Amino acid sequence: MYNFDFVKPATVDEAVKALADDEAQALGGGQTLIPTLKQRLASPSKLVSLTGIADMKGVSKSGDSVVIGGGTTHRTVAEEAAGAYPGLADLAGRIGDPAVRNRGTIGGSLANNDPSACYPAAALGSGATIVTNSREIAADDYFQGMFTTALEEGEIITEVRFPIPQKSAYAKIAQPASRFPLVAVFVAKYADGVRVAVTGASNNGVFRWSEAEAALADNFAADALDGLSVPSDDMIGDLHGTAAYRAHLVGVMTKRAVAAAS
Repeated sequence: MYNFDFVKPATVDEAVKALADDEAQALGGGQTLIPTLKQRLASPSKLVSLTGIADMKGVSKSGDSVVIGGGTTHRTVAEEAAGAYPGLADLAGRIGDPAVRNRGTIGGSLANNDPSACYPAAALGSGATIVTNSREIAADDYFQGMFTTALEEGEIITEVRFPIPQKSAYAKIAQPASRFPLVAVFVAKYADGVRVAVTGASNNGVFRWSEAEAALADNFAADALDGLSVPSDDMIGDLHGTAAYRAHLVGVMTKRAVAAAS
């Protein structure tokens, strides 16, 4: 490792001020950043821990939405969102292993936007609103490609607002070692339509499958997807599976998610 400053602000304003310094880096649960530092792939001059900001933690229900603080751990989401949004709670409860769920945060996951992360599928599949210290960003505008988001330098995710659907479910095939999804699909049915978000499959990161959404809006049943498929051109191909295999799994996992939600 190397020398760097470490600060743990108690408020969002203090964190924003600390992040204004050159080469300062926000630290959530550290599930991605700490391994990156160990491999010397990043060398910030200052780490700004967000774990001491009480206002960024917790799960609450506000009207027809579930509101989750950006510093809330996966375990807390799994436990406290179960009553209002069981599909989201189920997703959170299957992220990584207990160690990851006790440290990783929803804000950190969404800020990192790993192409195989679970939360991006929930946010995009729910039409969530990502709230930062300075603005609100619709999920459709937030995700902009692999490891790329609409966040600006020094911007902090303070909370995420999830509209509660009529039905929802998350289906994934997990890599045995990391528990990251090889391919996973989040499906949510609302009064005005259906949203289908896919993670783990595409070189462009999380995406919505619009053809499936249209079919399910007319008939929310797994067999409504018969004959539909996604092209393999932009799918990830690696030692875990070919692009064609991942494209096939998108259809399989979408059907499983719909069946689980029905």
